[in-house]
Amino acid sequence: ISGDSSAEAYWNQVEKSRRTFVGNWTFTGDKYFRDEQGYYHFCGRTDDMFKSGGNWVSPFDVETVLMTHPAVLEAAVVAHADEHGNIKPKAFVVLREHVQAGALADHERELQDHVKRHTEKWKYPRWIEFIEELPKTATGKIQRYKLRAD
Repeated sequence: ISGDSSAEAYWNQVEKSRRTFVGNWTFTGDKYFRDEQGYYHFCGRTDDMFKSGGNWVSPFDVETVLMTHPAVLEAAVVAHADEHGNIKPKAFVVLREHVQAGALADHERELQDHVKRHTEKWKYPRWIEFIEELPKTATGKIQRYKLRAD
């Protein structure tokens, strides 16, 4: 992007500033696609996207579908390796208060099927971990690096 509202640098991060701010341009790290009508659609952060079975997965896409399920309050998706080293989606899900947490295996299958019904089947999370809250920064951004470390 380029414009008068762009920052000039990151505080005390010279190398990151050099990669991000080049002349009048700011490289945001966000990935978009433009449709036939000229509208732009957000796909997620470039550094959060990953390939699974040769297909690109936008965590944002999977999270959006998960959050359309009435039991889900919040969700975050990261890349995770299976026992063979193949990368697949893994979801971390915060359930709404009214949802019975006793049958988590049933919720896992239900959410996997929900994703399969509403987007490409290869995007469904192979693992779903139910957690009390997502790790976030002070400004509310999900700290995916903490989820990837699990």
